[in-house]
Amino acid sequence: AELGKGSFKYAWVLDKLKAERERGITIDIALWKFETPRYYVTVIDAPGHRDFIKNMITGTSQADCAVLIIASGTGEFEAGISKDGQTREHALLAYTLGVKQLIVAMNKMDIAEWKQARFDEIQKETSAFIKKVGYNPKTVAFVPISGFNGDNMVEGETLDPRAKAWYKGWKKLGSDGKEVTGKT
Repeated sequence: AELGKGSFKYAWVLDKLKAERERGITIDIALWKFETPRYYVTVIDAPGHRDFIKNMITGTSQADCAVLIIASGTGEFEAGISKDGQTREHALLAYTLGVKQLIVAMNKMDIAEWKQARFDEIQKETSAFIKKVGYNPKTVAFVPISGFNGDNMVEGETLDPRAKAWYKGWKKLGSDGKEVTGKT
């Protein structure tokens, strides 16, 4: 990745190794800490590339919650959720390593033209798979994002107008069984 290269602008900030920035992929885990009024948060950026699965396991084994990032582009999602796909492997590893809270971020929704039908299709297929793994899909927040444009990553107000027509925020069941809703 090049300095300031738009397609890697969020990942590039977290990737510190020269090789990570040059190749545009996360190789090693990285930690960042911050506080909110209610929580101490440590963000663990773990690699998603198949060649660095050991590092992904190291990072995931320390987590209380995982964000499963799914590529929403045609063909990309299907490859990730296929029998030997990385999306499938990462969800299974997260659950096996004891991560019981899951958020699904559907990235590249800009490529899918922010179509609700694509969001619904991915949510349905992902829900079926994560249920088999052991997660309750009703307790998982599904969030459409665009890493390239930064849409819906920090604030919901940055959501593409095409998505605002149908996406009003996420909802899931909380640990007490009550519905919880929110926005990015």
